[in-house]
Amino acid sequence: MNLLPKSSKEFGSVDYWEKFFQQRGKKAFEWYGTYLELCGVLHKYIKPREKVLVIGCGNSELSEQLYDVGYRDIVNIDISEVVIKQMKECNATRRPQMSFLKMDMTQMEFPDASFQVVLDKGTLDAVLTDEEEKTLQQVDRMLAEVGRVLQGRETEWLFGMDEGRKQLAASAGFRRLITVALHRGQQYESMDHIQAELSARVMELAPAGMPTQQQVPFLSVGGDIGVRTIQHQDCSPLSGDYVIEDVQGDDKRYFRRLIFLSNRNVVQSEARLLKDVSHKAQKKRKKDRKKQRPADAEDLPAALGQSIDKSYLCCEHHKAMIAGLALLRNPELLLEIPLALLVVGLGGGSLPLFVHDHFPKSCIDAVEIDPSMLEVATQWFGFSQSDRMKVHIADGLDYITSLAGGGEARPGYDVIMFDVDSKDPTLGMSCPPPAFVEQSFLQKVKSILTPAGVFILNLVCRDLGLKDSVLAGLKAVFPLLYVRRIEGEVNEILFCQLYPEQKLATPELLETAQALERTLRKPGRGWDDTYVLSDMLKTVKIV
Repeated sequence: MNLLPKSSKEFGSVDYWEKFFQQRGKKAFEWYGTYLELCGVLHKYIKPREKVLVIGCGNSELSEQLYDVGYRDIVNIDISEVVIKQMKECNATRRPQMSFLKMDMTQMEFPDASFQVVLDKGTLDAVLTDEEEKTLQQVDRMLAEVGRVLQGRETEWLFGMDEGRKQLAASAGFRRLITVALHRGQQYESMDHIQAELSARVMELAPAGMPTQQQVPFLSVGGDIGVRTIQHQDCSPLSGDYVIEDVQGDDKRYFRRLIFLSNRNVVQSEARLLKDVSHKAQKKRKKDRKKQRPADAEDLPAALGQSIDKSYLCCEHHKAMIAGLALLRNPELLLEIPLALLVVGLGGGSLPLFVHDHFPKSCIDAVEIDPSMLEVATQWFGFSQSDRMKVHIADGLDYITSLAGGGEARPGYDVIMFDVDSKDPTLGMSCPPPAFVEQSFLQKVKSILTPAGVFILNLVCRDLGLKDSVLAGLKAVFPLLYVRRIEGEVNEILFCQLYPEQKLATPELLETAQALERTLRKPGRGWDDTYVLSDMLKTVKIV
C-alpha cells in the first residue's frame, strides 16, 4: 500500500490525510520516533499534572503511552475527521480523561493560556512544504496560535512583540538573543550546569559564518535557581493558579513570596521572615540534606502572623511610595493628625499594613478585587484588619466610580495609592491595567482626593509610546507630576498633585522627607534603620 503523496504539497491537504488514515486503518504510524525513543526528553520537561496539547496527533501512540504513565490531562487535535473518530473509539473506555478533537491548529478554539505544554511530532514539517509566501503565512499562523494557547512568557510584550524583543536585545547589548525559560517545577543545580546542557543546542542556532570556537555569553534574569520551598498552592477564580513560597536570599535570610503562575517571573508580594524562622529553616534544611531527601511544605514554620517581619518593606517600589508621603504638608505632623488613605490592590497586604503600623492616626481603605488575595494576605503575610484598616472586596474601578458619584457626601482622601497589576501579558504595560489611567477615570480619582493630597501610582510600562501617553494623560488631570524611577527595575513611581504651587524643589523635598524620618525613627516606633526616606526621593524628577 503506497501512502506517500505525489508531491510534498499534498502534506498540507486535508483530503490527503483523510485518505491516508482511511487506508492506514487503526494501525499506528509514528513520525520521527516512538514513545520509547522520546520518553527521556518528554519526562524531563513535562510534569504529569500539566495540561498538554498534542497538535496533529494522527494515530500515533505517543499520547496513549504518556497517559498510561500518569499524564492524564492531554488534549489531541487533528484536521482529519477520520483519524479523530478512530482515536476516540480506541480510547473512550481505556483512557476516559483524554480527549480527541477535530480542529485546525491555525485556528484553535481554545482560550488564551490554556496549556502548559504543546507537543508537535512532525506537523510543522507537514505544513512547511516549501518557502512560498502562502506557506510561510500558514506557518506563522500555526506558531502564533501555539504561542497564544501556551501559559508562558512567549506571549508577553517583551518577548512576543517586535518592539519588545528589540528593547530586550538593546538592553542586553547584543543583536541576536536566544531566550530560555527556566520552569519552576524543574530542578537546576547551578548556572554552570544549565550552560553545559544548552551549549550544544545554542551553537546549532548560530548564524552562518560564525567561528566554531566562538564563545557565546549566557545572561540570566530572575532568581529561579536556589533554595525554594512551596508553602501553599491554590487556584483563584480571578487570578488563576498561585503559589506561596519561601526563598533564601543572598544574605541567607528567608523571604515569603506570592507568585501568580500566569506571570510566574513576577513577584506579586514579598515579606521578610523573622530571624528565628530563618534560623529554624536553615537547621531543618541541613538535617534534610543529611537524610538526602527534599524538604516539603511542612519543613518551615506555619504561616502565622508573628513569622513576618512587618517593619521591613521588601519591595523598592513600596519604599518609594511610602516616601511620597513627604509631599504632604507638614509631614512631621503625620503621626499626630488623622490621615485618610485609599490603597487599590492588596496583594500580600504589606503596603497598607506598613502605613497602618507606622502612622497611628491613619485610616485606610484597601480595595481588592480577588477575595482569595485577602485570605492569602491574612493567612500567609501577617495581615489583619482593624478599626483603622478595612478591606473592600470590589473592582477598584467600580469602587472609585461609586465614591466619585457620592456628591458632597463623598470622602476626601489625603493619599490614594494604585498598586494593581494587569492580567494581560501581551500589553507593554503590566501595571496598572489601562482602564486605571484613562482620563475619564483619573477625573474620578481627582474628585475624591483632598486639595493638598497626593495620588501615588506604581507604573510598569516597557512600551515607550504607551508610557508617554500615560504620562500625558496624568499631566492633563494632575498638573504637578513627579516621577521616581526604581533602579534596576521597570517600575516608576508617579506622584501626582493638583496644584503647581505645591511644587517642592529637590532640596525642599529632601528636607521634608528627613523631617518625617526623624519622627519615625524615635525609640519604640519599630522603624527599620536601613530604610532612608530621603534616599528614595533623591532622584525624583518633575515631568
